[in-house]
Amino acid sequence: MAAESTITKTVWQYSEPLPTETMEFLRGIALDYSKVKKYIYHRYSGIGSLNRLTPAFDIMSEVRASGIRAQLKLPSAYFSPAVIDAVSDIKTMWGMLKNKLRTLITANENLTGDERIYLRTVLKLDNIYAAILNYETYEIPNRAKELNIDIGRLNNLLRRLTRKYLTKLEPVNTDYFSIASCGYAYRDGAIFIASRVPGRRMKIPLKDGNICKRQIRLCIKKDYVALALPVETKIKIHTDYNNTIYVHIGYQDMFTLSNGNVYGQALGDITSVETKRLDDKNKKRAKIRSLYQQNMEFGNKEKASNIENNNLGSEKYKKRKEKEHAKTEVFINTEINRMLAVEKPGKIVITRPLTVGKIKLPSKSANRKMTRSFNGYVRERLAYKCRMHSIELVEINSKGTGSICSCCSAEGKRMREGFWCPKCGYKDSLSRNGAKNIENKYNTTNQ
Repeated sequence: MAAESTITKTVWQYSEPLPTETMEFLRGIALDYSKVKKYIYHRYSGIGSLNRLTPAFDIMSEVRASGIRAQLKLPSAYFSPAVIDAVSDIKTMWGMLKNKLRTLITANENLTGDERIYLRTVLKLDNIYAAILNYETYEIPNRAKELNIDIGRLNNLLRRLTRKYLTKLEPVNTDYFSIASCGYAYRDGAIFIASRVPGRRMKIPLKDGNICKRQIRLCIKKDYVALALPVETKIKIHTDYNNTIYVHIGYQDMFTLSNGNVYGQALGDITSVETKRLDDKNKKRAKIRSLYQQNMEFGNKEKASNIENNNLGSEKYKKRKEKEHAKTEVFINTEINRMLAVEKPGKIVITRPLTVGKIKLPSKSANRKMTRSFNGYVRERLAYKCRMHSIELVEINSKGTGSICSCCSAEGKRMREGFWCPKCGYKDSLSRNGAKNIENKYNTTNQ
């Protein structure tokens, strides 16, 4: 791993309950922040701007010259982060689109090997990709000059796929905004942030004494705010972390190792219980919502109003949902820490996440379980903690780690009760067999 001394992590800081006028000011800033992002999405997320996204400061100058900042009277401490935030979202959108196109290129049986090489090469070079989309002249990449391909046909294919899968960005939330480091100061147990009046700042009393000197994000709650502070923490180096472990990441058991150890055994039960609770709750709310609609249609406005006020609120619903979500996140982090402390790994080998062939399941509850899956969060936290503890995290292709017998390499049977190999009679859990296959594949590839 590359030698690093520190890593950035997020620390949350909370305010005291705030007066109504302060909350109105913050919501107004958040709304204008969202308007700036929307303006940039509409102006710069098309194919004409693909080659203009770096550096973001050029776009910032153009947007400032357009007059939107002056129109909104948005201080620079909020305007600049909004622009950078929006440009970053656009870059992420293009990155996701390219990954989608690469998957389609790989799956297209009508393409030759040379044609795939050309298309993948183009997707790596934004200036050439942008020129193709905008019918501009460009220099063919050196790698593609000797290929036996019809460039015109491939460029048309790339344009069609891009038109089909390019999405339009829209701001989703208006309950947060970022503040540049010049836009706030700490004093007397409070943070003072820039207001719309030059030289004046809005006071927000805080519950702790943490101080930050970098750009922060402010999230608006009901009558208080939560501040996301980026802080630097030292990377830990453990001289006794020398083992290599092979990990299957599952939905029921979080981590199953090839040595038989299991961590996060109750994760599937935790998510299933919460999914069932939400399923029952949403069914009841749907019935009440239907009753509300009926009373509105028949003119029983007083009864409809009572139903709305007493049953259709979302505050308690969201609070309970957030609380359960936070409990699950604590469980995941605790189990990752426990695994690292027990196994003392210098290297962790896992498979890359599967992203191909996702379909909607026929069962609503099954879809809800998939939607509430913490698999992505588990991978994100594992990667973070590996960086934190100087552990090498290796991802390998998952092909051949699911249905193959880890003992004899024959095709086995994946059943509800576990894995079974008809050839050698080997039986084990699906996840343990998968973990052993990860070990076998990694060691075979790296011999």
